[in-house]
Amino acid sequence: MITISPRAAEQIRFSAKQSNAENMSLRIAAKVAIDESIEYGLGFDEEKEGDLKFTIEGINILIAPSSAEHLHGAHLDFVELEPGNANFIFQNPNDPNYKPPKEDDEQE
Repeated sequence: MITISPRAAEQIRFSAKQSNAENMSLRIAAKVAIDESIEYGLGFDEEKEGDLKFTIEGINILIAPSSAEHLHGAHLDFVELEPGNANFIFQNPNDPNYKPPKEDDEQE
């Protein structure tokens, strides 16, 4: 379904602790925007009827069925885009704007 990097998992656990949400699951949501890109949401939540449930990197994950097809094959990471400014990012082959990262060996 979806993968989560160890660094993203570490940040999720830190955020849960800071928010007193350590006993809650992380809900990952995705929907198609007007421009056909995919918009994402992350938040700690209680389980709802019909949710898909996973444990990834020790994190309990909830995904609504309506988001599942948009998240299939996606990867969640936590990266520093600019010095001192780290954010969660999704690498998602379902997003028409997605460009896979280039491998170092392909550039030779």
